[in-house]
Amino acid sequence: MFYIRSCMMHERKDIPAERRKARAAVTNQTGRFEPYARVSVDDGWPMEEAAPVLRTELSIEEPRTVITRNKSPDLPFDRSINPYRGCEHGCIYCFARPTHAYLGLSPGLDFETRLIARPSAPDVLARELSAKRYRPRTIAIGTNTDPYQPIEIDQRIMRRLMQVLLDFKHPVGIVTKGTLIERDVDILAQLAEQRLVRVGISITSLDRNLSRKMEPRAPTPERRLATIRKLTEAGVEVRVMTSPIVPALTDHELEAILTRAKEAGAIAASWIMLRLPLEVSPLFQEWLGEHFPDRANRVMTRLREMHGGRDYDPEWGKRMRGDGHYAKLIGARFNRCAKSLGLDAELPPLRTDLFRVPPRPGDQLSLF
Repeated sequence: MFYIRSCMMHERKDIPAERRKARAAVTNQTGRFEPYARVSVDDGWPMEEAAPVLRTELSIEEPRTVITRNKSPDLPFDRSINPYRGCEHGCIYCFARPTHAYLGLSPGLDFETRLIARPSAPDVLARELSAKRYRPRTIAIGTNTDPYQPIEIDQRIMRRLMQVLLDFKHPVGIVTKGTLIERDVDILAQLAEQRLVRVGISITSLDRNLSRKMEPRAPTPERRLATIRKLTEAGVEVRVMTSPIVPALTDHELEAILTRAKEAGAIAASWIMLRLPLEVSPLFQEWLGEHFPDRANRVMTRLREMHGGRDYDPEWGKRMRGDGHYAKLIGARFNRCAKSLGLDAELPPLRTDLFRVPPRPGDQLSLF
């Protein structure tokens, strides 16, 4: 039985563990823009069947544009593409979770199970790149949700996007945990030959059990290291991203992650502290309470020390790293290790001078 209640009321309703196998979020609270929530209650009548296990659902969106612009001083890019909304990897700490609220969905389990694909994105991208006023700069992909999450196996949107970028000789930076990127090594190698691509592989922990709890449907740490090796062998520059660093949970692994990534072929490294904006904070705290109740207080205390007593401070220049003694300690450890491993070099920008709009069927070809 269901009833409708006002969303002004706070009521935590955990989803039974048997229904959320290989999912990270514990609850599925209604998004913050919804005036009402639909909540299941036991009305005393016997249930003939148990509630089913949550399955991944996929919807289709037809975008009018795919290049998203930003002016954030914290970001090294001014444009990005998101082939998907929501992410089946289900990382509990994902700062993109609140974006699901804009769709009328929950940043909790809906973010992991109710996904949206944009199969026409490659065609829209080609149209946008062909505009006379367009000027090329590196496009970032994977900065919101992972473009190589499991549904990409069938959808193949990312592969077609990469083919468009190759046709236009357009620079691209990719961030992913997905080993499915190995499928596209043929396209990536061609882009790499022209210095048009750079890949960031995110490794949060080397602990397989912790990773499975925190990132339930992402590839294991060992597989991600193998992906770094395969990409670098194909000539693709790879940056290891030790992100996010979780105080009292993964911070002790920082040097080990950098060392293993260097051995696998990474040529650069970066780090970001755990961020808990909006709905991510209660979701992460619920997860901590279920999996690490003995460390929950310590983790949150460290985070609040770095954000002026709050779970998160969105101020430019601080939101990615935090502030205070602990944040400075992590930064010093990272800098020292990265320097000793040769992962601290400033990489040259990707090329934009090769950009050109490829001829369409029926166009007159150039003689030169």
